[in-house]
Amino acid sequence: MPAAARARVILHLDMDAFYAAVEVRENPALGGLPLIVGHRGRRGVVATCSYEARAFGVRSAMPSVTAERLCPQAIWVHGRMDLYADVSRALRAILDDVTPVVEPVSIDEAFLDLTGVVAGLEEGRRAAGRLKERIRAEQRLTASAGVAPNKFLAKIASDLEKPDGLVVLPLTEVPDRLWPLPVERLWGIGPRTAPKLRAAGIRTIGDLERAPGARLEPIVGLSGAAHLRALARGVDDRPVEPSRDAKSVSEERTYETDLRDDEAIDRALLERSDGVARALRREGLAGRTVHLKIRTGDFTTWTRARTLAGPTDLTEVIVRAARRLFRERIRLGRQGVRLLGVGVSGLEPLGSGQARLFPDAADERAGRAARAADALRDRHGEAAVTRARLLPRPRRDPGK
Repeated sequence: MPAAARARVILHLDMDAFYAAVEVRENPALGGLPLIVGHRGRRGVVATCSYEARAFGVRSAMPSVTAERLCPQAIWVHGRMDLYADVSRALRAILDDVTPVVEPVSIDEAFLDLTGVVAGLEEGRRAAGRLKERIRAEQRLTASAGVAPNKFLAKIASDLEKPDGLVVLPLTEVPDRLWPLPVERLWGIGPRTAPKLRAAGIRTIGDLERAPGARLEPIVGLSGAAHLRALARGVDDRPVEPSRDAKSVSEERTYETDLRDDEAIDRALLERSDGVARALRREGLAGRTVHLKIRTGDFTTWTRARTLAGPTDLTEVIVRAARRLFRERIRLGRQGVRLLGVGVSGLEPLGSGQARLFPDAADERAGRAARAADALRDRHGEAAVTRARLLPRPRRDPGK
């Protein structure tokens, strides 16, 4: 049967409370406890949390002070992105064994096109079950899966019975399983549109599907209404796209107390630049444009960029550009730095561009040192090597 005539079978896989689950795997004593991954304090944000913490109302992206109020007994851990990225790569290798058509959505979820790999939705259910069991056996983690004829329904299905769920959602079940859900579950309806729809009496997906155009179109427009009606009927023709290449790599942090000291700001620039450079090297990428993002205590946000002479994956090159951007193009006035981020765009596979006729000797030495440090970290762990500048500074004795 030609591929175009086959009924599509799409699987959406979503790891359950991914960061928190990895932390429990690494330290089983945390199992069954309300666990929050993130930074405490008035400027902290919850990255994710265990289902035990969610029972108290804690959610991802929630301000930490709110989470502390809702669940004061929670255990907090700082995120370990290098560890989570390693686990994500191992999971991706498992997914690639199932089908070559994998579209990563984030570090912990992906769409898989099983069309032609399995005969139909029920066989897709069995494939999803085998995939979940392999993840459990090899990574000691659980995932929720949705199987459906398109991406939207597969995503909805994977959320219906979390954690550790497996739901098949055919078009015939759309009225029973999709229409009772809140209208916010439709892709394209955000926090600004949802209140307007609710004010118009459109509270569920079924309400939207049945709403006359005269009530819906003034809120979302003619084309928006057509798009949302299609989703409400379970229609979504978008393909699973396996070639979703990263457009940039960035790292940012919000600080508990505004940074005002020149040394502290420069150290932050180095920390973020080093994190970005290491992420680039892990992925075998280099980038040509360095971006700097600064948010001050009064919430003024500065974004500046500088294009390099050639692509790089080195901390030294990235931080030089970031420092120059900060020195020449940021005016703090009397404000301190509330948020600082460094990123690199214009990515390409390392070594794919034209080689420089006269390479910089210092950059070549830095490159050799960086790769040697990466090898030591791979063998002995992240703490094996760090820059002297980034070592914790000794506390001063106030009595001296």
